[in-house]
Amino acid sequence: MTAVGSYLPANVVTNEALSSFVDTDDAWIRRRTGIAQRHLVADGETTADLAYHAATKALANAGLTGGDIDLIIIATTTPDNTFPSTATKLQHMIEAKGAIAFDIQAVCAGFVYALDIADAMLQSGRGHRALVVGAESFSKLLDWEDRTTCVLFGDGAGAVVLELADDAGDWGIRSSVLHSDGAYRDILYVDGGPSSNAAVGHVRMEGKEVFRHAVEKLASVMDEALSAANMQAGDIDWLVPHQANVRIIDAMQKKMDLPSDRVVRTVEQHANTSAASIPLALSAAVDDGRIKNGDVLAMEAIGGGLVWGAALVKFGRPS
Repeated sequence: MTAVGSYLPANVVTNEALSSFVDTDDAWIRRRTGIAQRHLVADGETTADLAYHAATKALANAGLTGGDIDLIIIATTTPDNTFPSTATKLQHMIEAKGAIAFDIQAVCAGFVYALDIADAMLQSGRGHRALVVGAESFSKLLDWEDRTTCVLFGDGAGAVVLELADDAGDWGIRSSVLHSDGAYRDILYVDGGPSSNAAVGHVRMEGKEVFRHAVEKLASVMDEALSAANMQAGDIDWLVPHQANVRIIDAMQKKMDLPSDRVVRTVEQHANTSAASIPLALSAAVDDGRIKNGDVLAMEAIGGGLVWGAALVKFGRPS
């Protein structure tokens, strides 16, 4: 993972602004989630647009152009169209002619899933460079009369460049572990969809159940990822978690026995941006100088399905 880029829509909606049309207030939202504001797409702004801005920044930071990319994977729950994929739109926008391009749908765990797929494809000889993007216009799925869900989410995109190298050594993805359990699909979902002959609906969530599963499953999968990489939690330089809820992030920090200043938190400013949340947080910490070349990162996420996973990555490239 050699470079990152991100993009947030210009429209910032604070908790105070949200309370003007939702039955809520700043104190209620902060106490339960840690969120202070979120970015929402403008009229006419699409998931492909968000992905494009994040991808071009990542490519520029890697010193590459679209023509250097062999594989594009976009993790999104909010594609521009049922088909074609948003990834093929991005392929055209960045002029990545000949690149394999497709979307994956694993909701909030989508970036971790996409990272694993891209790594496997590069390792199997399907190219040398991949662009992995998490991009969401999640506000399009919200019921603005349901204060238990609409306050939680925001829009944005983050992108990373993966490059295959013969002399990588212990650089790059050290381990990746993925899980799913469809028995719990009804605790977090969006109603409607093409095959059910119903218009796409809104996010529906049993918050207490989701929280319980998140804390339990994220702790377990992180242990698996550490074991697979023959590492201890103390070997981690930065925890870059899915930014769903500050209480879940704090629980993972405690579980891993990490100091607070080694955990990247952007949920206050970004809210939950689903598949975009980890790369947005990663990009923020790289941009401000916290994450440096050679740092070892732990990333984890859980989303509707349920689907969850964790990955350990040594960021950057050998000097």
